[in-house]
Amino acid sequence: MLLSTTPTIEGSPIREYKGVVTGETIIGANVFKDFMAGLRDFFGGRSGTYEKVLAEAKDTSLSEMAERARQLGANAVVGIDLDYETIGQGNSMLMVTCSGTAVVI
Repeated sequence: MLLSTTPTIEGSPIREYKGVVTGETIIGANVFKDFMAGLRDFFGGRSGTYEKVLAEAKDTSLSEMAERARQLGANAVVGIDLDYETIGQGNSMLMVTCSGTAVVI
């Protein structure tokens, strides 16, 4: 499955539009991760723990969207938009959503 943020794939004309597809992931960061991130915030630097959680949520959302496109008979998704939000009590959950247009190229 080809995934692209661009509206077209250069050199591959879109033959058929299958519709809008989405993927959603909500993932929590546990207390240990929060503690370690707090230390990083205090001392400075990147939070590898949160970066891994963020990457996992993004990858899961994209995989879910690709599977939905596959079920429609598509072989690509174009115009992908990714959105990141924190939700829940104390913003303890990370939500990643993505959407795009399933197409046949």
